[in-house]
Amino acid sequence: MTVISPNLPIETPDVASPHNYTDPAVAVQRLNTLYEQAVDFLRDRFRDTLSGQPRSARYRAYYPEIRLTTTSFAKVDSRLSFGHVAEPGTYAATITRPDLFANYLQQQIGLLIENHGVAVTIQASTTPIPVHFALAGDDSIVVPQEGVLEFPLRDVFDVPDLSTTNDDIVNGFGFSYDCGAGALAPFTAQRIDYSLARLQHYTATAAEHFQNHVLFTNYQFYVEEFEAYARAALADRNSGYTALVGPGNIVVTDPETPLPVPAKLPQMPTYHLKRPDGGGITLVNIGVGPSNAKTATDHIAVLRPHAWMMVGHCAGLRNSQSLGDFVLAHAYLREDHVLDDDLPVWVPIPALAEIQIALEQAVAQVTELEGYDLKRIMRTGTVATIDNRNWELRDQSGPVQRLSQSRAIALDMESATIAANGFRFRVPYGTLLCVSDKPLHGELKLPGMASDFYKTQVTRHLLIGIRAMEHLREMPLERIHSRKLRSFEETAFL
Repeated sequence: MTVISPNLPIETPDVASPHNYTDPAVAVQRLNTLYEQAVDFLRDRFRDTLSGQPRSARYRAYYPEIRLTTTSFAKVDSRLSFGHVAEPGTYAATITRPDLFANYLQQQIGLLIENHGVAVTIQASTTPIPVHFALAGDDSIVVPQEGVLEFPLRDVFDVPDLSTTNDDIVNGFGFSYDCGAGALAPFTAQRIDYSLARLQHYTATAAEHFQNHVLFTNYQFYVEEFEAYARAALADRNSGYTALVGPGNIVVTDPETPLPVPAKLPQMPTYHLKRPDGGGITLVNIGVGPSNAKTATDHIAVLRPHAWMMVGHCAGLRNSQSLGDFVLAHAYLREDHVLDDDLPVWVPIPALAEIQIALEQAVAQVTELEGYDLKRIMRTGTVATIDNRNWELRDQSGPVQRLSQSRAIALDMESATIAANGFRFRVPYGTLLCVSDKPLHGELKLPGMASDFYKTQVTRHLLIGIRAMEHLREMPLERIHSRKLRSFEETAFL
């Protein structure tokens, strides 16, 4: 293996000096220019290196950066939970994929300029772009595995650095950049790039296809019903939906066109019913378990969705419940443990009024029941999430006592994880479950007992989730993003 001298000079692309902007659209254009220059430089140098050209330097390019400096407190609408910094100072955010986040960036930058009355500065940051992330958008180039090349890749290019892909900002650990600037956005560019790559791996769909409203489920039945709903929506020219995208980035615009099933499904098959403005609905089949739920939400969070909800099956814990009844979670008992290091269990996960109302309205609309009659098929209460799928096989005295003390009415393996990560990442969240078994009362989830339930309830349950998301889509963004999700000193960006 060829050894590269560590004393090689560093070659970087020529970058213009920082510029100030008061037009958010022009600022985003500048971000895109800087990013494309950096990425093109790394791609060209990587091709040259693979072709065998002599390596006379290390190659490095930097993420672009937004920087804001204000010397006074902003006078803002106190109802807004975002769009302003907490106190005077300098704040910065490294930016990746400004093409993907153009609408988001333009909105957030526009609010900063309006609320603080100062320009934002666009410039190159001091954070290198790992070559793996620079090549991610070019299918013609593949980064070889370590050991395949005749030289160590990290001797010539920057590679992903886990120390800069952490969650110090969202976990509230007092993050600041090396220059002393505070955080302007909840995620660094490297953290976002890492998640974009993971999303492609786990869901087999590109980040560009994800919509602003995300439904999570834990059964394939919901995927089949979602595809049927999507085809009906595509056939309706007034629906506003324009395409259905499945694993493998297969795009269907004709409702009669089949959606091929990949020979090897990804870990979390994902489907997107798209609208031109991103206001469509994404369905993710996360499978079973809190680890999958955390993984999916860890990475989808960087896309800054407007809301996510769990629509899955649960165990009913009350004798008065029947198979097929709905459970609207307004509190969570967290025994999933996967978020204990990031969000201690003593942190309450509040119900969000906007989400709760949208779900209750959707249940009433689909079932045609209202008020007191709605209580016949839906209960509101605490949902417990546990990390042991076969909890009922253990000594019941401990778990059942805790469930009773918590007043839990249902138990599953994902809902509290999704809600807690929504709280942690400031993504509005909600849960509507359907009772598929009652283990404490002898009604187990067995094929014969469950078949009628699956036939009659899945379609209705999924439709309720879709209707709830459509209700939320009509709300102004500032109403959905509740101040409940914001801490004492928050980033200005959502």
